[in-house]
Amino acid sequence: MSAAPAVIEARGLSKRFVKRLDLAGKIAARLGSGQVEETVHAVDSVDLAIAKGEVVGLVGESGCGKSTLGRMIAGLLPATEGQVLFKGQDRATLDGRSALAARLAVQMIFQDPYASLNPRARVEAIVGEAPLVHGLTTAGDLPAYVDAMLARVGLAPEFKRRYPHQFSGGQRSRIGIARALAVKPEFLVCDEAIAALDVSIQAQVINLFMDLRRDFDLTYLFISHDLGVVQHIADRIIIMYLGRIVEMAPTVALIEQGPNHPYAQALLAEVPRLGREKRKFAPIKGEIPSPLDPPPGCHFHPRCPHATERCRIEAPALREIAPGRLSACHLNDIR
Repeated sequence: MSAAPAVIEARGLSKRFVKRLDLAGKIAARLGSGQVEETVHAVDSVDLAIAKGEVVGLVGESGCGKSTLGRMIAGLLPATEGQVLFKGQDRATLDGRSALAARLAVQMIFQDPYASLNPRARVEAIVGEAPLVHGLTTAGDLPAYVDAMLARVGLAPEFKRRYPHQFSGGQRSRIGIARALAVKPEFLVCDEAIAALDVSIQAQVINLFMDLRRDFDLTYLFISHDLGVVQHIADRIIIMYLGRIVEMAPTVALIEQGPNHPYAQALLAEVPRLGREKRKFAPIKGEIPSPLDPPPGCHFHPRCPHATERCRIEAPALREIAPGRLSACHLNDIR
């Protein structure tokens, strides 16, 4: 990790969603387990710190808790347990101007460029409302402020009079980025921000993110299910599985030396590469277990070819295996 101070730090962060069963569910429960509610274990005791100016990639299969973790870090979801620290201060203890400054400093860019924009609002309102409300610009200066934000993401100023349905997916993504930039954030949580775009447009948006990082000294948490994309943008990669972090490493070390955790190894093996000999594609065996009933011990053990009896009973701790590299695997005790 960078020697720079942490902008965002998560300590023991967990999130559980509890749903009361309907009448049919209650009847079925009484005939079975007797439980009248369901608990989804979305995020399980996550610890991480992201330094100023760093780009951290968060990777894992759909349903592993990436988006939930991102929303807690962005302040959009309350944590069930644990803390989120902003520049060393517990965000839950902040109030008044300090709380507002912390909220504005961390913004989120959402996965779906179609659903994340108000279809009844013009672009000038989508981008300009928040900075006007929070006093970052005046009503008189707002048109020029919006023009500058649109120009910074590669959109013409005249676009501000249009509605979201009049844009392509790539343009809507840029509008979402402009909306986040308009409140002058320090930290961006990008939740699958390019997943819905064509490959050629993905490259353009990635380049835009990197230009903005340089120009505005931004820090990113870049969430994706695609390790092949993340390795081109991230300084450090975090691998997540069923609510837990299983590996954390600098990108160069992870790619050149190879992953340590069996799940991370399987993810990297699935990334297409030029020059690789022809081989039959082999996806990770099995399906990700339900977060309603996660397996005991190491969550990955039902799909792991190296699982031992210890893996089925005891959850491995995330610990350092080399400078700057952490992994949660019992196999490290016998290597």
